[in-house]
Amino acid sequence: MNATDTTAFDPRPLLDRATAQLSALIHAMPADRLGDPTPCTEFDVRALLAHLVLGAHDGAAIGESGDVVWGRPPTDIADDGWGRAYEEARARLAAGWADDATLERVVDLPWGKLPGRAYLTSGMVLETVTHTWDLSEALGHPLPLDQELAEPVLEWARRFLPAERRGGGVPFEPVRPAPEGADAYTALAAWLGRPVR
Repeated sequence: MNATDTTAFDPRPLLDRATAQLSALIHAMPADRLGDPTPCTEFDVRALLAHLVLGAHDGAAIGESGDVVWGRPPTDIADDGWGRAYEEARARLAAGWADDATLERVVDLPWGKLPGRAYLTSGMVLETVTHTWDLSEALGHPLPLDQELAEPVLEWARRFLPAERRGGGVPFEPVRPAPEGADAYTALAAWLGRPVR
C-alpha cells in the first residue's frame, strides 16, 4: 500500500517504527542533557520529552475511547526515567489502536473531524518523526535516523501543512530553505520552520 495515500493505508506499522526509533534515541540520551535547548524553541529537552510522553498517552486515549481529552505533561518523571516512561506510553499507544475498527472511527479534533487513520498519519506519525529530529539535533545526532520513515512524512507535511497556511492556528513557523541535497529529516525540519544547517 502506498504510504502517501492516507485515505486507505494502515499507518500503524510506520507509527511503530517512529516510536521505536524515538524510544531508542531517548534511551541513548545522557540525563545531563535535559536542560539543553531544542530546535522546537518552546521546549528544552526535558519539556520536549514530557510533550512526547503526554502525546503518546493522549493518542492512546483517543484510540481507546474515540474521545479527545487532552492531558497535562508529566512532572514527576526522574531524570533517568524518561526512557521507561516513553516506552510505557508507546506500548499503550499501540494497544489503543490495535483494533482495525479504530482506523475508520471518526475523531472530532479541534482542527477538524478525521478518521482514525488520518489522525495517526497527520498527527501521531508526523509529530513523532518531527520531534525525533528535534531531539536528535539537540543531542548532536547520536544515532542514525531512519530516512525511509521520514520520506512519506515529508510528503504529508507538504500536503497537510502547505507554506501558505502558516500563522494563525497553524503552530509552525514559515517554511525555511533546506540545504541542497538535504536528507528527508532536514527537509522536513525546514518545511516545518526549524532552523537547519
